[in-house]
Amino acid sequence: MQGLFRYSPRDEKGQNQSSFNEFEATELYCPKCGRAVPVTKTLLLILPEGDKYEYRCRFCGTPVGDKMDRNGQYYSILKV
Repeated sequence: MQGLFRYSPRDEKGQNQSSFNEFEATELYCPKCGRAVPVTKTLLLILPEGDKYEYRCRFCGTPVGDKMDRNGQYYSILKV
């Protein structure tokens, strides 16, 4: 089984430098359709921990994943 890995490029001084902020899913596996499908990202909840989004299959509407965005536009409203 292959694990996830992080890519962190280094600048000239050898320090880590992020080349991106976050990944956005465009396709995920749908168990109902039985294949990778395009997804729609929808705001589900605004929580003190961040904005929670849900990914749904564009064909059948089945929830196929979620994401917690701690840098989201709605999260900043609660940080008062």
